[in-house]
Amino acid sequence: PGFTIKGGHVLLGFTAFFGIVIAVDVGFAMAAYKTFSGEAIHDPYEAGVMYNNTLAQRRREAALGWKATIDEEQDLVVVRVADKAGKSVEGLTVTGVLVRPATVKGQRALTFTPDGNGGYRADTSALDGAWDLHVIARDPNGAVFEADRRMVRP
Repeated sequence: PGFTIKGGHVLLGFTAFFGIVIAVDVGFAMAAYKTFSGEAIHDPYEAGVMYNNTLAQRRREAALGWKATIDEEQDLVVVRVADKAGKSVEGLTVTGVLVRPATVKGQRALTFTPDGNGGYRADTSALDGAWDLHVIARDPNGAVFEADRRMVRP
């Protein structure tokens, strides 16, 4: 009557199928292990030095006593920097960078202009989704202050 599938055939097919899947998985895992050094960055020493620079910058910022607020007003981002006494810090050069939290694609630079009320404004129209804003404010004497904020647009 022709070919009949029996229990042994099913067992052989089942074992062969999963054997191939497991062999391919092991091959991919071995290839990944051989090609990945385990380092998250190429030069950990340089990253450590940069982190020390970041810590030193944070200490300088703390000594300044400045505080920043970052607000969204319709299609604008408004940054206000206040000194220890709560007075607006004028005469700053403020720049910013918008980056997506999950990717480096689509990074956007922002240029802030003084609004005359102690704030610095930048256009953020045409943004949607989540963005991380990193702001750098510099005064004419060389003092640098940095601030960050997560922005979510519908």
